[in-house]
Amino acid sequence: MNEENRDVNVDWIPASGFQLRKAGVQFDAVRVDGDEGRLLADRMEVLTGGDPGPVVIEANGRRGVYFLVPPGSTARKTWPRGVTRFNSGPAHVSYVPVPALTGRTWPLSWRFPPSSPDRFVHPLLLRSAVTEQFNGVS
Repeated sequence: MNEENRDVNVDWIPASGFQLRKAGVQFDAVRVDGDEGRLLADRMEVLTGGDPGPVVIEANGRRGVYFLVPPGSTARKTWPRGVTRFNSGPAHVSYVPVPALTGRTWPLSWRFPPSSPDRFVHPLLLRSAVTEQFNGVS
């Protein structure tokens, strides 16, 4: 584990590269792809005064933006079309890519790294922001 990981005491962040983490254990995740995901990350930054919680961005493929939310917070809730939820339940397991805080992690990187072990993106604020964005509300 590298020094930065110890500072925030987040043991699910790999020391180097990136790894897949089972959703529903330390966190759930919500992915929004492409420019929509990047706009949503910008909006969450503004809404939270610059600290929306941990957000991972992907540089290739779908160019996904992963918003890490508390475990269990995405299940049994409706989300707009265009949102992919990552969680676990009976007969359902999903995995989220998590990069190290430093070093070679391409194609993943932290848009907003975790600041503490229990600090995540607020799921209700995220769901409201993504619903407004996808419905064209400013």
